[in-house]
Amino acid sequence: MTELNDIVEAFEILGDWESRYQYLIELGENLPNMPEANRTGDRRVKACMSKVWIRAYPDPVGSDRVCFEGECDTAVIKGVLALLIKLASGKTVQEIRQLDLDEVFEHLNLGEHLSPNRHVGVYAIVDLMKQQAEALFAQQSRLASA
Repeated sequence: MTELNDIVEAFEILGDWESRYQYLIELGENLPNMPEANRTGDRRVKACMSKVWIRAYPDPVGSDRVCFEGECDTAVIKGVLALLIKLASGKTVQEIRQLDLDEVFEHLNLGEHLSPNRHVGVYAIVDLMKQQAEALFAQQSRLASA
């Protein structure tokens, strides 16, 4: 379930917000734990009220693709983080650049149910994901040309 349409379908099947909220929590519970060694200051999402870390790394399957791992200390934001990781992992840097969080919020009706502070944090997560993907791409380009 890596495409927005697949995630939207799952949310629509659930119907009410309480079921969707529980689903987000379950997504977070199923997110693999990020090793403590990978939770460094440069990977911390500073604009988020929750403690959130995100790390981009090269996709072992596709050399031009990026994967992500993450960690969060709050259940709902960890679920949103898991959802964002599903949407962005396995994508090219260009596809990650085009990730439109407003579209995600609109399709999943998250905007109505997340506080303004959480909105800021979620946008900060996506911004850091994009920055890390760009930096990884730049690093791989330098290595390839060396």
